[in-house]
Amino acid sequence: MKRGIATLFASGVLLVALTGAAIAGPLDDAIAALQRGDYTMAMRLIRPLAEQGNAGAQTDLGVIYDSGLGVPQDYAQAVVWYHKAADQGDAGALFNLGFMYAQGRGVPQDYAQAHMWFSLAASRAPDAAVRGQAVKARDAVAAKMTPAQIAEARRLASEWKPK
Repeated sequence: MKRGIATLFASGVLLVALTGAAIAGPLDDAIAALQRGDYTMAMRLIRPLAEQGNAGAQTDLGVIYDSGLGVPQDYAQAVVWYHKAADQGDAGALFNLGFMYAQGRGVPQDYAQAHMWFSLAASRAPDAAVRGQAVKARDAVAAKMTPAQIAEARRLASEWKPK
């Protein structure tokens, strides 16, 4: 199943968000509602899918909270949903977690965690453009880290497995 992934700049924050795709039904309808700014309808459609374990919907729900799209902006809640989707290997959620840890949004700032999540996103990205973004973000974080921190981040990434 392919999903189109694009970058979204919201409040100056780089996020990876699903923008449409081959999943028919409620998730497509929710994404269409997001695109037209009908956040109430989007939330009504996405939340049940996210709660049922749909990784794409979980990532999208994280983006909604991260960006404050029709809800109060809540970084901690965004991280919760990104983690749920990341646990399933969703590349967008992996990337977004890297960003949250790099910026300290909803979690304590932790460059080793950010590096790990960006590395995982790069290894699971569906296309070269997204892979390139994840590598660029990982390298930017690595420039702020010690060699020991980078080694720890690599160890964490090599040991990580989707649940």
